Amino acid sequence: MIKFEVLKKHSHSSARLGVLTTPHGKINTPCFMPVGTQATVKALTPENLESMGAQIILGNTYHLYLRPGHELIQSLGGLHKFMNWHHPILTDSGGYQVFSMNKLTKVTEEGVKFKSHIDGSSHFISPEKAIEIQQALGADIIMAFDEPTPYPSDIPTTQKSLQLTTRWAKRCKDAMKSENQSLFGIVQGGMHPSLRKESTEQITSLDFPGYAIGGLSVGEEKHLMNDMTELTASLLPELKPRYLMGVGTPENLLTCSSMGVDMFDCVMPTRNARNGYLFVTGGKINIRNSQHQRDPDPIDPNCPCYTCKNFSRAYLRHLIMAGEILALHLLTLHNSTFYQTWMKSIRQAIEKDIPFSFTWSASE
Repeated sequence: MIKFEVLKKHSHSSARLGVLTTPHGKINTPCFMPVGTQATVKALTPENLESMGAQIILGNTYHLYLRPGHELIQSLGGLHKFMNWHHPILTDSGGYQVFSMNKLTKVTEEGVKFKSHIDGSSHFISPEKAIEIQQALGADIIMAFDEPTPYPSDIPTTQKSLQLTTRWAKRCKDAMKSENQSLFGIVQGGMHPSLRKESTEQITSLDFPGYAIGGLSVGEEKHLMNDMTELTASLLPELKPRYLMGVGTPENLLTCSSMGVDMFDCVMPTRNARNGYLFVTGGKINIRNSQHQRDPDPIDPNCPCYTCKNFSRAYLRHLIMAGEILALHLLTLHNSTFYQTWMKSIRQAIEKDIPFSFTWSASE
């Protein structure tokens, strides 16, 4: 089981410095979890992740169930051994795929029928099955099976969905058998404050060891996402970890840390890197742009990553324009390091109890 301790509260915001202890190590929070959808963070090795300060990574239940299969992973010693990552792992429940792949799914009270996006084969995942899969994978933190609602959704639709999420959460808790894993409940409620409160009350009444804020970053305006995050975080138990799922930009991480969120994950640093978009101090650049063709400078002189210490923007632009595989590795290494450094700066500001003076905004 996990143990969470709030070490210090930020006097300039609702941010807090914490430490989350798991069977595979301690995590300093607020933290960002690189996404390792298919038992790998794309283009990076475990050694890369360790060197940049990544403390915990995320695996995807839906994808690992389909390929290579949770039973195979379990037979080979579990997800930690399978991918040679000896630090904490969190697995999502597959609920987000219910939302993102809704053309392939059918939701019922019992669970979700869906067709594989790989080969079209038919499958069924219930709350109990989601727990079975995650227990076989062996992650330190596992998630309850939920149904996020799309944006926009009216109050009756959203309420029906959140109530189904609550019933599924109860079933997930009843299905838990592992003593070495911790199950987090997920709050839904869409963009309706009253339903966010209702879902929070229902999910926290089940007394999970941690809680996630779900159903955000699904196409809503930034102010709505911030409002729902701030409201939900303020209603969650103070002495348990709070995890904002699937968010976001460096600005999101800063803003939502100030609201008391402890954990984040998002594919943004890796996906952006593969498309040539790189995070730098104060903004973002597109390395494909012609202005970088002869640029001898690193991506970001303030970045401690291997890429910035050894290669110019001109060289990196050449690699990605030429379609070289090395580009994917070097650019992902930079973006992922940027995110870990960014979170370290947030933790340092909380520890020193100084205002968040650093900023980030979209550019280029």
